[in-house]
Amino acid sequence: MTELAQDKMTTLREFMAEVAQREYSESYLIAVLHKAQELFGYLPREVMDVVAEGLEIPTAHIWGVATFYHYFNLEPIGRHVVSVCMGTACYVKGANRVLDALKRELAVEVGQTTDDRLFTLQEARCLGACGIAPVIMIDDKIYGELDSEKVIEIIRQHRRL
Repeated sequence: MTELAQDKMTTLREFMAEVAQREYSESYLIAVLHKAQELFGYLPREVMDVVAEGLEIPTAHIWGVATFYHYFNLEPIGRHVVSVCMGTACYVKGANRVLDALKRELAVEVGQTTDDRLFTLQEARCLGACGIAPVIMIDDKIYGELDSEKVIEIIRQHRRL
């Protein structure tokens, strides 16, 4: 384990020790998993084992929670998360073509991360920007009125950042 990873693990253990002092400490599992993902970027198996041990909760329960909630990532994600809105307005206006262009440009399928770990591609049910459909969100920024060419240019701009 690298020194950086050891530092992150120490920070996580300190957070769990703080939580353990609280009443109903087992109810803080989601907060601990959020902290772990904040530190590591995702939830590696060894981290979930440390959480299980630290909170005295069975590892199977930790995995159940981590796989139930969409927010938690069990694999490393890219520096930029690209979410393609597949809601009705976006779909009708060509979201499927935007998604296909992204798959080709990034050479990944939905749920995958590029080999360089720069992008993770996701689908979203609705991003709440129907008036400028079709839309994508990269990290926290919405891009609208897209087509295949525009979305590829946006991705190429993010590669240059």
